Amino acid sequence: QVQLVESGGGSVQAGGSLRLSCAASGYTVSNYCMGWFRQAPGKEREGVARMYVGARDTYTYYVDSVKGRFTISRDKAKNTLYLQMNSVAPEDTAMYYCAAGAGGIPCRGTYWTDYWGQGTQVTVSS
Repeated sequence: QVQLVESGGGSVQAGGSLRLSCAASGYTVSNYCMGWFRQAPGKEREGVARMYVGARDTYTYYVDSVKGRFTISRDKAKNTLYLQMNSVAPEDTAMYYCAAGAGGIPCRGTYWTDYWGQGTQVTVSS
């Protein structure tokens, strides 16, 4: 059974940093997508950063609003996906979710999101 467990959320002041983690278990598919989504109260869910993991290469993609501030990465040995969030702003406040599933480059949209974590809250104060 596939499980995704997020951690690392919390409260931070604007300009600060947070690192979110998503520990994956039970997932053995090759050539897949993983990524981070967020949803703020009253707003639609938004894809923040995503990664295509192929047999030899990985590719990363970001929504424009986080480019240069957020970095998605993974530790293959630990089966863990990360989202390093730097220079955070109040508009980054949201529940952040990790997702994974079979997909192809560039892992656009949500068609590949077979599995979701429970979410971790990020609150940025000004």
